Amino acid sequence: MRKILLALTALAGLSLAQPADAQVALGNTGLEASITGTVASDYLFRGISQTRSRIATQANVELAHSSGFYIGGFISNVRFLGTDARQEVDLFGGYRFTVAGLKLDLGGIWYTYPGYDRPAGAYGLNYAEAQIKASYEIGPVNLLGQFNYSPNYFGSSGNGFYAEAGADWKTGIFELTLGGRIGYQWIERNVRFGTPDYAWWSVAISREFAIPGIGTITAAVGYYDTSIRRGDCAGGQDICAARALGSLSFKF
Repeated sequence: MRKILLALTALAGLSLAQPADAQVALGNTGLEASITGTVASDYLFRGISQTRSRIATQANVELAHSSGFYIGGFISNVRFLGTDARQEVDLFGGYRFTVAGLKLDLGGIWYTYPGYDRPAGAYGLNYAEAQIKASYEIGPVNLLGQFNYSPNYFGSSGNGFYAEAGADWKTGIFELTLGGRIGYQWIERNVRFGTPDYAWWSVAISREFAIPGIGTITAAVGYYDTSIRRGDCAGGQDICAARALGSLSFKF
């Protein structure tokens, strides 16, 4: 079963629990480096646990240019039933720009699982996705959307299409942000992936706390669920079931 990053990934799936990032200008090159870190009660990718309900520790590094181009990487622990995969390392890149207030992000992600010992006759785990993301702010509300396509999704499961929409609302109450997401994953070869096509959704709330001289910590908690029944979830696992997710994101 399977993951996201960041977000660009990387840490998709965590909605409001996505890690905060710190940006450091690199001289007069137009480049900025950002480093993110997250500790979470689980690693959810599109509503499905990638750690089989265990704690996740993650890091994301990105190098962005003032022109809009960026590259980066994401790492997290994972734990898939029946495999020895224990970490996920993603590489991503793309181009960000704004048109009439609409922020667009065109990019790609390469998901890898170094250290995975693929048994004879088993399917590979690595895969690539093309991605487009968009956001638009209306007062205190940020509207979000994205679409991803993979020509050979996780587990060699064929064409994978993914669509997501959501919104974040800066409530103005105790500096809390309330957000919601809903997404749908289409998979060509469902048997290989381990689930039918499915929807997932979440509602989460977060708050940022300043740490003088260090940076900030963002605390988040949310509720996540999918449309997948227990019997249809990767051999009857509970990784697709409803759950609460808590996280601490570190901004240095």
